[in-house]
Amino acid sequence: MQTSTILLVILALILSVSVAFFQYFFRERRKDKVQIVLFILKSLSIFLLLLLLINPTINQITLQNIKPTLSLLIDDSQSISFFNEQESVKNLTTKFINDSEINKKFDIKELLFKSDVRVKDSFSFKGSNTNIYKALEQVNNLYKEAISPVVLLSDGNQTIGNDYNFVNSSQNIYPVVLGDTTKYKDLKISQLNVNKYSYIKNKFPLEILMNYEGKQAVNSKLYIYKNGKVVFSKRLKFTDKDNSKSITTNLLSSEKGLQYYTATIQKIDGEKNTKNNTKNFSVEVIDEQTKVLLLTSVLHPDIGAIKKAIESNKQRSVVVFTIDKFKGQLIDYQLVVLFGVNNKFKNSINEIKKQNSNFILVSGPNSDWSFINQQQLGFQKNAINQTENYGAILNKGFLTFSQKDIGFNQFPPLLDKFGEVVVSKEYQTLLSQNINGLETKQPLLATFEENNQKTAVLFGEGIWKWRANSFLSTNSFQDFDMFIGNLVQYLASNKKRDRLEVKTERLFPANSKVIFNAFYTDQNFKFDNRASLEVTITNTKTQEVLKFPFSLINNSYQTEIENLPSGDYQYKVAVQGQNINQYGKFKITDFLIEEQFTRANTEKLLNLADRTGGKMYYKDQFEDLKKELLTNTSYYTIQKSTTKEKNLIDWKWILFIVVALFSAEWFIRKYHGKI
Repeated sequence: MQTSTILLVILALILSVSVAFFQYFFRERRKDKVQIVLFILKSLSIFLLLLLLINPTINQITLQNIKPTLSLLIDDSQSISFFNEQESVKNLTTKFINDSEINKKFDIKELLFKSDVRVKDSFSFKGSNTNIYKALEQVNNLYKEAISPVVLLSDGNQTIGNDYNFVNSSQNIYPVVLGDTTKYKDLKISQLNVNKYSYIKNKFPLEILMNYEGKQAVNSKLYIYKNGKVVFSKRLKFTDKDNSKSITTNLLSSEKGLQYYTATIQKIDGEKNTKNNTKNFSVEVIDEQTKVLLLTSVLHPDIGAIKKAIESNKQRSVVVFTIDKFKGQLIDYQLVVLFGVNNKFKNSINEIKKQNSNFILVSGPNSDWSFINQQQLGFQKNAINQTENYGAILNKGFLTFSQKDIGFNQFPPLLDKFGEVVVSKEYQTLLSQNINGLETKQPLLATFEENNQKTAVLFGEGIWKWRANSFLSTNSFQDFDMFIGNLVQYLASNKKRDRLEVKTERLFPANSKVIFNAFYTDQNFKFDNRASLEVTITNTKTQEVLKFPFSLINNSYQTEIENLPSGDYQYKVAVQGQNINQYGKFKITDFLIEEQFTRANTEKLLNLADRTGGKMYYKDQFEDLKKELLTNTSYYTIQKSTTKEKNLIDWKWILFIVVALFSAEWFIRKYHGKI
């Protein structure tokens, strides 16, 4: 309470006593008991009335006991039903919820997880994917500063997401193992790597990784089928020590369009689960030849890196000329790369503008920006005679084409003249500049599309270091070459940009969500959020037709479709009220990701428990887990005090006391004839 308020309260007390004294004792010779009672009533009533008018603030302290939270993370995926553990999960959950001792010590929170996490309502055991890492991470973020042990009811088998053994958890985790823990002989295709696109009459690489669990040596055979015909086969032998194989082969793209393949490894004797012996994959075969011209004024390692990256796709070829020696025609090439541009490029740039040719401009310390700025290409740089190192940051909102992050922010910086980039036409930023750790809004790699001409500008030299760094990180040039390939594929295509672009996978496992993403623009190719989009899906075998609307999410349209049966489908995405459509097809296989496991992953669950300070238990060890939770002294109740400020005028009962005091005074005076 403030000093001024205390002084007012004292003054109110003095004033109330003074008024009562003046009324009942001033010039009164006789002081009987009735006058004393009336004096007290008058003093109190006036004081309380003045106190309400002063309205002081009073601090009220309340104490609250906060129990530690026990997070019950329950696996709700299909693998639980595959192991016939539905009743075990329900019984364990009921035991935790109904146990009075556990409830007395903990505040229990029930959470179900599959590919995502939600508060428990009812079990379904229909999740087509399991992401244990995400579930543990979300619980850790939710109770980061609190005491919250985690009980994980799961078989330990994860199908998507990061490895949960590397989750950074500040809480103790107690896995409860569900599912069969017996080790059976099992042969499976664990991973299949293939490019999404190939060119006709070209061979595309395929890598298949296989694993074997068992002690005895076994023989098997790998087959790859297309339209029911074997296109590749290989005999294999596995032992308890030589239990993994990596097979790489090249398949010929003989037909144009979307082609489906099946990889199968032959069943071995005693194998319980054969559903993980097969994987389906698809490749879209494109009938396209691309010739690229690279014009340069200097010799630089970037030239070789760009040439090798582009030519990693056998359907593309690169011809390199110094600008002084080029005498050919630009019209013979689908894409022109300009390197180290200076005034010697004047005729070539004039021809590019005249023919509306697609090109990439790579600038650097040798570039003449005074000359480039005069060419009216839609971009300028106010460069000074000083160089700067520019790091790269991927723009996740880039919509021109799909590009994954291959570690751009870890790549060495590029070198270019220092200056501000000024763009005078519409563009998309694929990579932004990062100067000494500071992210800027300036583009490092930008794309332009105007009047059916496609352009890209890379503001920096030294991209050869990126290719080398990518190889050191992944032991392969594939990621970098695919990045350059995506850029070249977009720029080299003379296809007019569609106002409606649709993205979806071509192959889905059974019971998985089919997700469509659509990007629709107006006639100026600006995103239009006013449209109404609808997808029509047709089962090619049953001819059943389903229609689903799109929802507007951020700067794109999206729809998710669940519970489609296995089979081949065709789709049509249409803009309502417009004659704008996109067509395609996809396939849902019989393969269930959650059924690829033969047993619970006790090794990883045990490692998770050890690393986080918890313990692993089996489903019949509820009492042991209960004892651990109840006797662990690190799980304790916290007493928290809360101070609240309340105004006296909020205490309505004081007003009733004031009225009662005044009333009592009046009745006593009336009774004794003093009125």
